[in-house]
Amino acid sequence: MTAISLIKVKETAPALVSLYKTAGASLARHGLHDLRAAVYLVIDYSGSMKPYYADGSVQALADRVLGLSAHLDDDGRVPVVFFSTDVDAVTDITLTDHRGAVERIASGLGHMGKTSYHLAMDAVIDHYLDSGAKDPALVVFQTDGGPINKLAAERYLCKASSLPLFWQFIGFGNPHSKQFDFLRKLDELPVPDKRIVDNAGFFHAGTHPTHLSDTDLYDHLVSEFPHWLTAARARGIIPPP
Repeated sequence: MTAISLIKVKETAPALVSLYKTAGASLARHGLHDLRAAVYLVIDYSGSMKPYYADGSVQALADRVLGLSAHLDDDGRVPVVFFSTDVDAVTDITLTDHRGAVERIASGLGHMGKTSYHLAMDAVIDHYLDSGAKDPALVVFQTDGGPINKLAAERYLCKASSLPLFWQFIGFGNPHSKQFDFLRKLDELPVPDKRIVDNAGFFHAGTHPTHLSDTDLYDHLVSEFPHWLTAARARGIIPPP
């Protein structure tokens, strides 16, 4: 049973009904239709991201993540971390006021800086631990390039492998760019030498992220989550279902 019903989505966010239905089909294909999980969205606010804010790609991702979250979490909101050189904002995007939310939030932020993954990861970890959540969390982490401090990002990911958090990285930009070499490395960090379980995935959304179909996006977002759930349960990171 979904966390938020189709009827409720129709009442509160009618523009997201199609996304909600597509997300539900993807979750069912991956055996996650009855899962309860917190969903986070981390958004790159570095200077090179400006075109993706301007063309609606970031807002589209936020809407798609909301459509997914409505199946997994019943509060109708997704905690969102905007980051660049530092953490620029920790806020929520909700079903009831999702339209134009990214633009409203971004308009109140300052200079678009560089890219510090580890500070954004720290903000998610703090939010999750402070929330007292009992369910595992799927963290959708969007960026268009590698971090300024690679060692810190790797350390945070490895230390976070003992927590009920799965980090699904999504790259905006040329999939052949060397900017994404570090994310490929994070995706393949060895277990158990570097981390307790494989707690991260990575995929490209391409240079035009809105051109990626909703079905493909959702399948990419959740395809590795079931494998992590199994491994995390086996290691006692999350309780059995």
